[in-house]
Amino acid sequence: MRRRRPKRCWLRWLLLLAVLDAVAFYWWWSNQAERRYNGIIRDAATAFGVEYALIKAVIWQESRFDEKAVGKAGEIGLMQLMELAAFEWADDHGVRGFEHIHVYDPRTNILAGTYYLKTRLSRYRRTDDPLPYVLADYNAGRARVVRWSSEAAQTNSTAFLQNIDFPLTRRYIDQVTQRRNHYR
Repeated sequence: MRRRRPKRCWLRWLLLLAVLDAVAFYWWWSNQAERRYNGIIRDAATAFGVEYALIKAVIWQESRFDEKAVGKAGEIGLMQLMELAAFEWADDHGVRGFEHIHVYDPRTNILAGTYYLKTRLSRYRRTDDPLPYVLADYNAGRARVVRWSSEAAQTNSTAFLQNIDFPLTRRYIDQVTQRRNHYR
């Protein structure tokens, strides 16, 4: 009996090492995916004057860095761009022959998505903290932001956050904000 006991102990240690190996590989792989687009994100941040950490946090939240991601409502790519947002960027930048499918290209997607963030940041610059408004707009749309921006919530981000009646949008804002702080 004594000979079997060390064998079982050895197998447990081997299993533990295999699990630790798998966790380490997963951590390394996920970090590689996050770094893959750093150059493009830096270029977009510089071109549009949008914080690098914010862009990266939105990409993380929207697609977890999967350039082939497709949303239920037709959002495409890393930043999950809707057709209207993508065409807004293409029209403003004189991109001829543009089609929504072009935002599968990571560079195009990040540039168009960052441009969209920039336009939203400009839209809410008179608030005490534009970030919740921008992220709510990105996630739930302008019409809902207008609805949630009544009275004091027009410029007070705390009041605005209290008015948001979509739990998923509130969670979206919290998660992007936390991830942005992580990337800073």
